[in-house]
Amino acid sequence: MSEVAFDGVTKRFGDVTAVDQLTLSIRDGEFMVLLGPSGCGKTTALRMVAGLETVTEGTLRIGDRVVNDVEAKDRDVAMVFQSYALYPHVTVAKNIESPLVARRFDTGDGSPRKLTSAERAERVTEAAAALGLTDLLGRKPAALSGGQRQRVALARAMVARPAAFLMDEPLSNLDAKLRAQTRIELVELHERLATTFVYVTHDQVEAMTMADRIAVLSDGRLQQVGPPQAVYDRPHNLFVARFIGSPPMNTVPGTVVRSEGATSVRLGGQSIEVEGLAAEPLADGTEVIIGVRPEDLVVDAAGQVEAEVRAVEWLGHERLVVCDLAGHQITIRQAAGDDPVATGDVLPLTADPAKVHLFDPDTTERLN
Repeated sequence: MSEVAFDGVTKRFGDVTAVDQLTLSIRDGEFMVLLGPSGCGKTTALRMVAGLETVTEGTLRIGDRVVNDVEAKDRDVAMVFQSYALYPHVTVAKNIESPLVARRFDTGDGSPRKLTSAERAERVTEAAAALGLTDLLGRKPAALSGGQRQRVALARAMVARPAAFLMDEPLSNLDAKLRAQTRIELVELHERLATTFVYVTHDQVEAMTMADRIAVLSDGRLQQVGPPQAVYDRPHNLFVARFIGSPPMNTVPGTVVRSEGATSVRLGGQSIEVEGLAAEPLADGTEVIIGVRPEDLVVDAAGQVEAEVRAVEWLGHERLVVCDLAGHQITIRQAAGDDPVATGDVLPLTADPAKVHLFDPDTTERLN
């Protein structure tokens, strides 16, 4: 069992609370991504699992064991750092082998023992083959590219056959093309090993493309957890709505208007119908924040609201149209082949009511 469970875990550094009452269960064999901006507490949470930070309050479990007071070396986890942390003076083979030299392992033949030289070599060969490093075993880190060094760091984590892999922004030092390739390799590695992965990143592309589930954190608190598409489609609050997505969700303040059984939201001097969206009827005059993803805003002659084009950004396969709507900036995502638009054009816009989101401006929580 390699489930990792936080139960009301808090971490304080003096007067600063880095992680605040985190309750999160990471399933055995799951690829969980902790996602959030810098300073949100995600790396601190990971370091507590690794045993590199102590738990101030709450309970942290790995499998069936409470590990609050268990030393890092006894937790049966392996960590991959952003900086790779390779030994520069020894070969790739020696770097990969390093976790095996001093530790004792349960090999099924009695009490834990140190591995023999032959057993260590077998594990190094197996990990190197899995990550395409066989021809590089005799080189030193200085002779490797960034992507190769990252694979060495992954192989070094693999050889100990841990219950869980912990990864702290491992792709941030790679260029865009290499990041895309390494994302695929990591997902394939996870499928082969069938082991729990806990992965920290601020990059939502990594989170959306790799995770079984995403846990979004802000200011040390868990905001939402769920499959990537579910988090994208139904954000629980304004922070998640604005953080997930590139460009982020358009959010504009408005006022609920109820008339003859119909419900709409007034945006400046315009209104957009939201009949049936709220789980409970919203009173006339209720202040709300209305949110729509850029790809869900459609130019339509029968559109309910109008927005003036301020800029058009071409991205090759698509374009982003930046507009002014009731004094607020919004963005529309369009295919490159759509009818051209220019600065100063006034566009009539509509959106599928099922893809319109309402939030409470005070609590920031979702209303529909």
